[in-house]
Order: sequence, then structure tokens, then C-alpha cells
Amino acid sequence: MADIFAYIPHSAGVAEDIAMEFPAAAKKMDAGAPVTAVVTGSGADLDKVVEAMTAVYSSVIKIDNEALAYPNAEVVRKALVNVLPANAIVLVPNNTFGMDLAPGLSIKMDAAFVADVVDIEGCDGNTIKLVRQELGGAVSTHVTCDAAAGAVITVRGGSFAPMEDAAVGGTVVGKSADAGDLTCKRRFLEVVAAEVGDVDITKSDVLVSIGRGIEEEDNIEVAQELAEAMGAVVSCSRPIVDAKWLEKSRQVGTSGQTVKPKVYLAMGISGSFQHMGGIKGNPYIIAINKNPKAPIFQVADVGVVADILEFMPELTEAISG
Repeated sequence: MADIFAYIPHSAGVAEDIAMEFPAAAKKMDAGAPVTAVVTGSGADLDKVVEAMTAVYSSVIKIDNEALAYPNAEVVRKALVNVLPANAIVLVPNNTFGMDLAPGLSIKMDAAFVADVVDIEGCDGNTIKLVRQELGGAVSTHVTCDAAAGAVITVRGGSFAPMEDAAVGGTVVGKSADAGDLTCKRRFLEVVAAEVGDVDITKSDVLVSIGRGIEEEDNIEVAQELAEAMGAVVSCSRPIVDAKWLEKSRQVGTSGQTVKPKVYLAMGISGSFQHMGGIKGNPYIIAINKNPKAPIFQVADVGVVADILEFMPELTEAISG
């Protein structure tokens, strides 16, 4: 088995939640294999993330360079190619940045590329057995790759149980000098904050989120009544925003808002990775969908096969007493 590395995404000095899931993913490949975190960035924010990762990983590679102050996949790719061994297995988050970084990284490393992995079935000799999703999550495929030759694998957030109360006490390995020339053609311009509407869904502990199953705009009132009964806020998936039934500030997903509720009710939402990519913090997910094969059921704590337009009024009545 080749060495396993986890690229740690972070912002404002805080690592993203998937950083706590990578060790669990690696353990399913090889229970005894050590996992090395790789953190790129610059300045105090980088130092905070590196220190936090020493509690989770036995070894943390730190690459400090001003060119890495903002997440630029072209720059990060050059740094990783110069620092990592040629046959490394690299775990990358399956988000917009990861999808920009990983394919080119696999080419530069002459390694296999496997995207949107939701499960790992182990390793037979040097053959890693992976489960990924296609067609918006409608189909699960079982694929293999040669671990000895290295691989770049994007992992869907929320697919593996995060480590909790870890206290590994890992060591920091400085590799800034080995990163090489990090000049590139891309140039960082600015960070554009997502718009905030009349309700900030990112602050809510409970979300009633609606998707295509709501069928028409007038039915949103049914979801709103349920949300009021629960002391929750209504959010939605992208099709609802595209139809202009709710403002974009209520959209959950990679192209919308990132939320960290304690409870997430997915009403008529299929559960594509673009939508699930906006849900962080390991919330308690309750999914209601007419389609028993909807991908959302694979990540839900509780799943109910039902018509949401019949289910929501009954739940509202039960809560209201």
C-alpha cells in the first residue's frame, strides 16, 4: 500500500469538516496505514490549522507560501506535485475546489483518478475497492484502482464518520522550501461574499429544506407552516431558486449557502452531491421522498418514503398538538 495523504481545505484559520473524515476513509483502505495531512496556506491562519490537525493526524505537512494564501488549484497542484511521492494516495474533498485540483493532480502524478467516492470497501492486496456515484447520485458504481501506482481520490463530505475527541499529538513537517516555483497564470482577484436575504439560513439550528417534491410555488406555504411549528427556517435546493420561488440566499449547496444545522429535514430533495456539499457539521438528517432509491436516503439518519405534500401537514399537526 502506498502512503496516504489528505489535503486539508480550510478558511479563516478553521479546517473544513471533511478534515475529520479523511482518517476514517483511509482506515477503510488499510486499518494500519498512517495518514499524513497536507496543509497549504500562509501566515497565522495556516499555523492555526496546522496546530489543530496535529490532534487528528500523526504527521502534518506544512507548506507556507504567500502564493498559497488563497485557494488557487493551479498553485496548490504545483506544490503537491513537488512535495508528495510519485505513488502517493491523495484524498481531496469532492467540492468545487477539489474538482478543480484533483484531475490535473492525478495527471501530473501519473496516478489514477476516482471522483465522488462515498464508500470504500477495503483493499485486496494493492487493489483499492471504491464506491462512487454517477448521474447525480442515481447510480452507485463499484470501481478499483491500483494502490501501488498511487491515486487521487475525491471524497464526498458526510460519507464517513468524523473523528471525535482525537488527541494524536502529531508532528509537523515543514515542506515550504520543497514546494518549488509557485508562479502561475491564474491571479486571485477578490472574495465575493454570498448574498444574505431576509433570513440567514447559516445561523439556524433546524432547517426544513424543500426540493422538486414541493411541485409548485403555492405549496411552499405548507413547508413554512411546518417550519414555524418547529421553530425552524425554510431552505431549499437549487431547482427552487432556478424557478424563482425562493431567493438564492435560501439555497443550500455548493453553489448556494453552506449550513451547519443540528437537524436537517430534506423534503422532496434527491440528495445530489452539489446539494449535500453545502451541509456541514454532521447534522441529524431526516429525509422524506417518494422515490425509495433517492440518494438522500444513503446519508439520512431517518428516511421516510412518502409524498411530502401529505407528510408535512400531518407532521405540522402532530407537533402543534
